[in-house]
Order: sequence, then C-alpha cells, then structure tokens
Amino acid sequence: MKTMLDVDEHHWWYRGRRRIIRSELDRLPLTARAQVLDAGCGSGRTLVELQDYGSVHGVELDPQAAEVARSLGLGEIAIGRLEQLPWPDATFDLITCLDVIEHTPDDRVTLRELGRVAKPGGWLLVTVPAYQALWSVHDDANHHFRRYSRPTLRAAALESGWQLRRMTSFNSLLLAPAAAVRLAQRRTSRDGYRPEIRLGPAWLNAALERPLRIEARWLAGGHTLPAGLSLLAVLQNQP
Repeated sequence: MKTMLDVDEHHWWYRGRRRIIRSELDRLPLTARAQVLDAGCGSGRTLVELQDYGSVHGVELDPQAAEVARSLGLGEIAIGRLEQLPWPDATFDLITCLDVIEHTPDDRVTLRELGRVAKPGGWLLVTVPAYQALWSVHDDANHHFRRYSRPTLRAAALESGWQLRRMTSFNSLLLAPAAAVRLAQRRTSRDGYRPEIRLGPAWLNAALERPLRIEARWLAGGHTLPAGLSLLAVLQNQP
C-alpha cells in the first residue's frame, strides 16, 4: 500500500500529469460545491487535488487500489467498472478520467456511461496515450485496447454525446526519445514483460518532471501543444 502511494506521490509522470490537469481545471467555470468524480481513481492520489474543486468521489476496478484510495479518507470510493457506474443520472459537475478509457473494450460505451452520470452542462476531462504507431510491448502488458489520434478521440467523444470544448497534446518534449525507445522495443523479444513503475533518484525525477512543469504553464494560458505522447480533451455534457 505504501509503495503504491509513494509512486503516485513522487514519480515524475504522475506529478507532471497532475500539474497538467490542474492547469486545465483551473480554467473551467465550475459551480460552487461541485460534485466531482475521478473515474478510474487508482490509489486515490488525484483526489487530493480534486478536493479543491468540490466534494470528491472515486471509482476503481482494482479492489486493492480502491482500498488504498479509501485509506486516504477523502470521499466515497466505489469498486466497479466504468461501463456500469453505481450513481444515478446527472450526479456530477466534473469527471476526470485519466489514462483509463484505452483500457476499456468499447470506449463509446464508457463515455456514454460517464455522460449518464454527468449533470447537463457538466464537464469531463480525459487523458489518453497518443499515436497508434507507437504501440509497443508496454501497451500489451498494460492491457490497452488502443492508442488515440485527435480524430479518433474526437469521434469517440462526439459519437457518445459529448461536446468537444478543447483538445491538446502534452508530454511533448519527451516525445522523440520515448518514441525511439518504443520503436526499438519492437526489435527485441519481450515475452513475459510486466510493466513496473519505479521511483528513480530524486534528481532524475525532478529532471523528467521539468518539461511537464513548462507545459502546464503554457497550457494554463489557454494555449495548446501540437504533438506529444498523450492527448487531453475537455468535454461538456449536452445541456
């Protein structure tokens, strides 16, 4: 349990992504005392930030991760699938779904269910891995069904009843080296490969997080980034 929380708290990727998410959420016209859901909340670490925007809830498929999230004592944590959420229609003002829908067999089903529990005019912030061409053993091991392009993410959102308000890439400065590693992996056999995120030295974590800090400041000004390892979409439910 402590290891999971330590990774989510200190690893450069999770720290950097939280900065990116906050840069987007701070620009949304959220209502006072908003009801907020983190769909696929993992250890619950993102709920700490989401408390600044309202009353937080989480849902997680993995019972062990859900137990870690519950130990934080931040709000209601349900165990379940995103395709069958345990809340009534029109419950949430804001939903975050961070690197989750690529794990679901049918992203339209998932997005429609998120739309069901969102209030009319409510917001959904989604992040996903970008570029199907970068598919690697990492995606296989993480049980991904797909990576996304802007057109495929846009189509999934619109066909599920959401309105697209904003889309941007992020993790842009690390795109080239990461792409080189992913493509090189295709040339070597990685049978039995299991992904494991480990904390490296503090100096390395700080160095790798720095580009995401820069990107977060850029996005906070309403700008976008044309390319990156990840895509972010801000969607709004039909009013």
